[in-house]
Amino acid sequence: MPLPIVAIIGRPNVGKSALVNRIAGERDAIVHDEPGVTRDRTYREAFWGDRDFQVVDTGGLVFDDDTEFLPYIREQTLMALSEASVAIMVVDGQAGLTAADESIASWLRQQKVPVVLAVNKCESVELGAAQGAEFWSLGLGEPLPISSIHGNGTGDLLDLAIAHLPEAQGEEPETTSVAIIGRPNVGKSSLLNAFLGEGRAIVSDVSGTTRDAIDSFFQRGDTRYRLIDTAGIRRRRSTQYGPEFFGINRSFKAIRRADVVLLVIDALDGVTDQDQKLAGRIEEEGRACIIVVNKWDAVPKTSDTIYEVEKELRARLYFLDWAAMIFTSALTGQRVTNILDLVDVAADAHKRRITTSTINEVLEEAVGWKSPSTTRQGRQGKIYYGTQVASQPPTIALFVNDPKLFNDPYRRYIERQFREGLNFSGTPLRLIWRGKRPREVERTLNRATRVKSK
Repeated sequence: MPLPIVAIIGRPNVGKSALVNRIAGERDAIVHDEPGVTRDRTYREAFWGDRDFQVVDTGGLVFDDDTEFLPYIREQTLMALSEASVAIMVVDGQAGLTAADESIASWLRQQKVPVVLAVNKCESVELGAAQGAEFWSLGLGEPLPISSIHGNGTGDLLDLAIAHLPEAQGEEPETTSVAIIGRPNVGKSSLLNAFLGEGRAIVSDVSGTTRDAIDSFFQRGDTRYRLIDTAGIRRRRSTQYGPEFFGINRSFKAIRRADVVLLVIDALDGVTDQDQKLAGRIEEEGRACIIVVNKWDAVPKTSDTIYEVEKELRARLYFLDWAAMIFTSALTGQRVTNILDLVDVAADAHKRRITTSTINEVLEEAVGWKSPSTTRQGRQGKIYYGTQVASQPPTIALFVNDPKLFNDPYRRYIERQFREGLNFSGTPLRLIWRGKRPREVERTLNRATRVKSK
């Protein structure tokens, strides 16, 4: 069962995103002194008392203006409210009651969702009750003075909110986090909506529509996915300080907290320098990856087109040669569901642990087929044994006589044998070459044998 949802609703600049950060215990939602920073609805997991739930941030709600993205924001807010168990309406205690607050309260009273009223920016405990008093007229029950910045009153607010949540039903399945990364307008939000089967993210031809990293959750079979849509990442010199700057930083953080990254490439544009930099960041962070070539429906094709395009793309993304590549169309839905099959394979490989005995079987066979080369001085590299020392990404330590005796082609050969023999598909693989004297190796193996015999 999905986690119950608490929706945060209010007019622009009342501190909704700051409250989301306070409830979720992390600074993931962008907070900036500018109306319209939050546009899509963004989800965060949270915990209070004995309850796990999701808190969803929404854009500033305005009913009497249809300019720019405001109609889309209203649509997103309505979607958030339709799936919520309880709504928290946030008002500004310092600004006082406004006509916009009254319009939102009137709209909320017509909905079938319980509402808790939070009067934000009440940093003074003594003045809080007085600041909140005028909001009784909204007809949403007792106004609760809080400070999202300092945390005053937020515990009482959550006590009231979780009282409206349905009873918990067993343990949640393990979640696979999937970040959707790419340049602006390559179709990231369209891809997210195609996964979810709904308009979760605003889709527009305007560059920079998505500003925050949007977390969405859904379940397929026994697997629960966290899909993280991100802001389009442009060149640093093209980025303006403000919401776009913060959004791009969130995108880089999204790569770090993902299990699998979908690198979305525009099939019409091919691989750009910026795509290469993003691919390098994914490899550097050690994340599993799927290369998603979107807008494939718009490409004129012959029977050889897909092979020629893949060869060209892989030549530009050579350092992600281990990543699967899929050609899709978020617009038509072509192969979109197949992406999740590749995600499952990559996520499994990314967290897989292999026994030392299996690793050494692969090593023995690899060295048997191809021995390390010998130097002019007659020295030859020797691999004593290997063991996996970490996962996410899989990391294998190889104990050898001298790491300098193994050239790059042979190291790539050993990596290829591990990747193919142990099915590390879709994930980077780290090999650590450590010099070790024969006597140290013998002592290590003897200790391992004694522990195993016990």
